[in-house]
Amino acid sequence: MKRSRQPRTPRGAAFLLAQVGAHASERFADRVQEIGLSPTEVGLLRMISGQPGRSQQSVAVDLGVVPSRVVVLIDNLGHKGLVERRPGSTDRRHHELYLTVDGERVMMDMRSIATAHDDELLTALDPEERAQLTGLLQRIADQQGLAPGVHPGYRQTGGRRKPVGQSGETR
Repeated sequence: MKRSRQPRTPRGAAFLLAQVGAHASERFADRVQEIGLSPTEVGLLRMISGQPGRSQQSVAVDLGVVPSRVVVLIDNLGHKGLVERRPGSTDRRHHELYLTVDGERVMMDMRSIATAHDDELLTALDPEERAQLTGLLQRIADQQGLAPGVHPGYRQTGGRRKPVGQSGETR
């Protein structure tokens, strides 16, 4: 159902970033749900793919969450056959995380899903404008001290919103 066009009212940049960000997150969640994943799971797969052999503890530190939350998330990915734990090469008490063959395949699928997502979201911009927008957003993220490649939805702190789960409810 199309929404009726209302006259544009000027809005601040922060509002527009939040509005577009929420829309982009929702659309991305819809896309990855079609392949049986949540955005959280995709993010974890991306982290493991980018640094195979990393520990669950290092993932928890990078995400800013308690290690027990990562254990549950990795268990789910393990049950789906996408991630495997191996005993640590230097300390067998710590597990190293690796993508399985199926996990690697899913990551290849994710690259095309992410490209289609970007293309749909940024269709109003030409390639030069897309590059400019990306550069400006990166400057803002850097200045704000945001962890590179880590979605803030992973964090659960006292007064902040809690991450959205697979079915769209807040936890």
